[in-house]
Amino acid sequence: MTRRHAVVAGAGIGGLSVAVALHRRGWEVTVCERAAAPSAVGAGIVLAPNALRAFDAIGFDAARATGHAAPAAMDLRRPGGRLLSRADCAALTARYGRPPLAVHRPSLSAALAAELPEGAIRYGTAVTAVDDTGDAGDTGDAGGRPVVHTSAGVLSGDVVIAADGIHSPIRRQYFPAHPGLHYSGETAWRTVLAAGGPPVRAATETWGRGERFGVVPLADGRVYVYATAVVPEGHRPDDVRAELLRRYGTWHDPIPALLERIDPAAVLQHDLYDLAAPLPRFHQDRLAWLGDAAHAMTPNLGQGGCQAVEDAAVLAHLLEGADVRAALAAYSAARCARTDALRVRSRRAGRVAALTHPLAVAARDLAVRATPARATRRALDDLFAFDGFGLPE
Repeated sequence: MTRRHAVVAGAGIGGLSVAVALHRRGWEVTVCERAAAPSAVGAGIVLAPNALRAFDAIGFDAARATGHAAPAAMDLRRPGGRLLSRADCAALTARYGRPPLAVHRPSLSAALAAELPEGAIRYGTAVTAVDDTGDAGDTGDAGGRPVVHTSAGVLSGDVVIAADGIHSPIRRQYFPAHPGLHYSGETAWRTVLAAGGPPVRAATETWGRGERFGVVPLADGRVYVYATAVVPEGHRPDDVRAELLRRYGTWHDPIPALLERIDPAAVLQHDLYDLAAPLPRFHQDRLAWLGDAAHAMTPNLGQGGCQAVEDAAVLAHLLEGADVRAALAAYSAARCARTDALRVRSRRAGRVAALTHPLAVAARDLAVRATPARATRRALDDLFAFDGFGLPE
């Protein structure tokens, strides 16, 4: 019997996750990645309990691949160091079965790529268009196979998965009337510092007026740091180190010491966007969208990458059936509502965190400190608990 073939556009976390999941279910997989080679430079990612359960469903042990360490707590603070709230990771483990796992994105990508057969990932191969009414073929259900046009030639498969990122050309091809991306009003700087400095045990996000700074110890001993600021779209300082020191250099320890260790050449800066409106569906015939290509969201809940892993687990699970079109329709039904609710919730959270008026900031901080623990638990349950993510029947 001929193995079914999946063509995946994009070798990010979502694209690699779905490729691994399908490969383990007996599919032939081809991943087309526009970049010429995997990047060693990248930010961190916090794999929340829901993403780790999705990796379990895929059959990938993220902790074994990247390290087992987890931060002792996740703190929210003011620039002077005052604690606004704390989530103890031991309590999270007791409630959700495991703690969040913070890892280096390139390390996670490399571990996922290592699960695929040699030659499955084609670097330097950009997908330029997909024709979902391509050549006829015996694919197990009626209709032709989609044709994938790439910079290196033409491919066809039984299913095509668009995991081609926030600026997805395939999304624009099939949803030309969609309003596209919405600028959140913030830019973000991200980098990873080498192990060897003073130990950082707790993950911390610090909120100022229109500025935030985050510190996350990674599983391999390195430290992921990020910062955001309310600025005009496209703002790019000439001197990154001077900009970061000006904004955050007087904030509480260990922020000043971490800023001194930053290599400006290794700092990534991206303006923060989400989809201006939800897509009407995540599929078209034998073509499916996944991750940021389907539901780009701001990073305020730490769920962008986690939702891509959930997408991968659900899509691969549904594609075990014989009818590809029915599987993709079921995928849309399973994923659209959850991911859009999180997109909207993340946008709202970002607006609160990015407040700039002194009175509004003071009211925000007072509200955070006064929020009952049970309300915080309910909010996390929607993200992390078993009734948040699960495989459809």
